Order: sequence, then C-alpha cells, then structure tokens
Amino acid sequence: MFLSIPLVMTQIGHIITGMVDNIFLGKLGKTEQAAGILSNNLFVILLVFSIGMSYVLTPAITDAHVNGNEKEKASLFKNSLLINILVAVLIFVALFFSSPLLNFMQQPQDVVSLAIPFFDVLIFSIIPVALFFVCKQYTEGLSNTKAAMYFSVGGNVLNIILNYSLIYGKFGLPELGYMGSCWATFISRVFMGVGFLIFVFNNKTVNSFAIYYKEAKINALHFLGLFKDGLASALQFTFEVTAFAIAGLMAGVFGKEQLDAHGIALNLAAFTYMFASGIGSASTIRVGNYYAQDDLHNLKLAIKTSYKLAIYVMGTMTVLYMLFNTLLPQIFSADTEIILITSRLLLFAALFQLFDGTQVVAVGVLRGIEDYKFSSYVAFIGYWIIALPLAYLFAFPMGYKVYGVWFALSLSLAFVSIVLYFRIRFLMRKKSGFLEM
Repeated sequence: MFLSIPLVMTQIGHIITGMVDNIFLGKLGKTEQAAGILSNNLFVILLVFSIGMSYVLTPAITDAHVNGNEKEKASLFKNSLLINILVAVLIFVALFFSSPLLNFMQQPQDVVSLAIPFFDVLIFSIIPVALFFVCKQYTEGLSNTKAAMYFSVGGNVLNIILNYSLIYGKFGLPELGYMGSCWATFISRVFMGVGFLIFVFNNKTVNSFAIYYKEAKINALHFLGLFKDGLASALQFTFEVTAFAIAGLMAGVFGKEQLDAHGIALNLAAFTYMFASGIGSASTIRVGNYYAQDDLHNLKLAIKTSYKLAIYVMGTMTVLYMLFNTLLPQIFSADTEIILITSRLLLFAALFQLFDGTQVVAVGVLRGIEDYKFSSYVAFIGYWIIALPLAYLFAFPMGYKVYGVWFALSLSLAFVSIVLYFRIRFLMRKKSGFLEM
C-alpha cells in the first residue's frame, strides 16, 4: 500500500493538468471549455500511445536492478529513451497535420474554430511528456516512486499558476485568454520532462547507471525487445483511450452542452481511475520483483493485495459519485444544463468504478509478469468491437444520446475486467500448478 501512495499521487498529478485547464476554461465560457475538451480528445489518442511505449521499461529495469546489472540498466534506459523520442517525434509530425480534421467531425463550428489553434499549441508537449514517462518508468523500476511524484506535483502547481497568469495577464505576463491554458500546459510539461531527465542523470539515488551510459550501445536485443513489447502496451492504452475519445466526438454531435458534460464527467472518472492506476503501477513493481525472483508465494500475495486494495478504493469512489453527483459538476461549470447532464453521467461512472479499477490492476499485474499482447487483444475486442458499435447503437438509432454512449463504455469495462482476471488465473495456475485466486 505504501508503495502505491506516491504512484497514485503521480497519476493524479498527470490527470489534474487537464482538470485544471477544464476548470479555468469553464470560467471563460462553455464554448472555450468545449474547445479545450475537443482538442484534448484528439490529442490524447496519440499521447497515450507514446506513454504506453514507455511502460515496458519498468519490469525490464526491475529485473536488471534485482540482479545488480548496472550496464544492463544503462543500455535499457538508453534504448528506451531513443525509442520514445523517435515515437514522440513521429506522433508530433502526425498531429501537426491533424488539426484540419476537426472540421470534419460534426462538432459545433464555433467550438472547432477555437479548438484548432489550441490543439496546434498542445501538440508541442508530446516530446516532454515522453521524456517524463521514460524517467518515471525507469525510477519506478528501482522502486523509487517518489521522484516522479515530486515532479508531477511541481508541474501541476506551475500549471495552475500559469493558467491564471496567462489567461488573465497577471504578474506581467501577456493576457492570452483561453489560449493561455494550452501554453500553461506546454510549459509545465517541459518543466516535468526536462527537469526529470536532468534529475535522473545527476541524483545519486537513481543515477548508478550513469557511468556506463556513454559506453552503452543501441543494440538489437534491447531496442527490438522494448519496441515489440512497448508496441503491445501502447496499443492496449490506445484502444481504450481512443474509444473514450470517439465517445467524446459522438457526444459533440448532440451539441456543446453534451460535449462539455461528457468532458467534465470523463475528467472526474479519470481522476478516480488514477487511484487504481497507481495501484496497478505498484502491482507492476511488486509483481515484477517477485516474478524475477521466482517467488510464487509473494507473487500470489502481491496480486491478491492489489485486487483487494483496488476494490476497496474504487468501491469508495462509487459511493462518493452516488452521493455527490449533483455537486461535483458545479466545480467545472455554472451552466444548469451542463450540470444536469454531467450529474446523470456520473451515475454511470459510479456503475463502472469497480470494473475500471480491477481492469487497470490486471493490466499492471500482467505487465509485471511480462505478458503484454493478451491485454492488447482484449482491449481491442472490449473497446472497439463491443464499446464503439454499442455506443453508436444506443446513442443514435435508440436515441439515448450521450447516456447511451456511457452505458456502452460501462459494458466494455466490465468485459475487459472479467477477461483479464481469468487470464491472470490461467497464467498463475500454469506457472505454479496450485495457485488459486
């Protein structure tokens, strides 16, 4: 549990960036808020692909660290850094030419007009985000979970200050209006990515690999291994997030109020999801350690503990959503229609909290035992084969609009959670012959 606390804080810090932007934009108006949400819906599709590429570094570093192989750690870090920078650059190029696509997504035109310049600034943060996550996954592989937390918290404090300063022209900075929010996000992410990279190479608690870094080579074994497993991890992330992003586009067809409500409810659901995501990251570290040591007893205990903690935490979130579903939307908007729609969507969020929490823990466990591909297959089926067709069916032919979209997402999360649970049972029984979950 104590290992997961800094990880939860780091994950929450990551999502708070978007929440802060959403709150500030909501104060300016529902059109500006919808523009920010629409921009992030398109940006996040490829952003999470970049993030997913880095996640395979943690179990690899854990294995090298357990065996005291500093040269291996240096090589893994160097190869992962190159892979993730190259992927981020390619994603940036793709995103650079993507903003005109917003004109063809049947979104309100006044929202699109504001979203395009916002998006064109936001995409520059893809490379510093890649740097941050490579460093995060490396330090977590050493069981150092606090470093990423400090940079995440620091970046979010900076983002809050810059949002206020650049939107309203405070402290001698220019008054940029709603565009100040995207510049605040970019600057804070540069601080997080570049600052963390400098820290990794210079702080004695994590830089034991640094003396071997120059002699470490870009080699086929590590480069191709990290790329292949990273691709599976990235696709798992992308299938899920893309489904939610497309759900946002479906919501936008019904007007900016439903788009805003979807974005606000998703921000809140993502916030609570990050608690489970932090537990999932902790399970990757613990499970990876015990898997590397072939310690089946503690491997079993780590998996059970992760599940129990996720169920307890996300069960609490379910109760909170049910109790405060009408109060929470008021943090983001004063529009009565947006508040009403959001409050109803939060009841769907309450419905899928346990499934959302247990599926991300399952992914963390599978990552710890270096099983990447199965999660990607299940994510593709759950979110693309099940969620998106059902979302369209419920939202359009059946006429439930954004509520139908969220019901479909709830069903897909339940499917993914259950299938991944049985995957873990199968793998553990195969490995030990007697392990019961």
